[in-house]
Amino acid sequence: MLRTLLVDDNASFRHSFREHLCQHAPGMDVVEAGSVRDALAKFAETSPDMVFIDIDLAGQSGLELTRKIREHRADTPIAILTNYDLPEYREAAERAGANYFFSKGGSSMEEVLTLLDSVSFERQRRGELEIP
Repeated sequence: MLRTLLVDDNASFRHSFREHLCQHAPGMDVVEAGSVRDALAKFAETSPDMVFIDIDLAGQSGLELTRKIREHRADTPIAILTNYDLPEYREAAERAGANYFFSKGGSSMEEVLTLLDSVSFERQRRGELEIP
């Protein structure tokens, strides 16, 4: 089962995004966090296979959270979610250690689901996930 951590301070967006993920993969375990502090605690508790992080978390930085996660587990795929699809944000996300960048308004759910399929496939290939 793929474990995913979703970090966004907008509860409505989190719930909607989670619904889409769970519709695609009913067995997926999606853990939600609304702050950097909550995200770090849940990351330590769940050891997720994939992390989605909003770039702007109510006065906190999703990029800083990305750096902190990289300190703990360098191999965890991290995708930045943002309303600000600008080159400087993409570059900052890459420098912080994010693997992927999705615009909330410009990226399709199909792109996100394709990413999750590839992460799941890679984990299965390495024997880190059971094949359902």
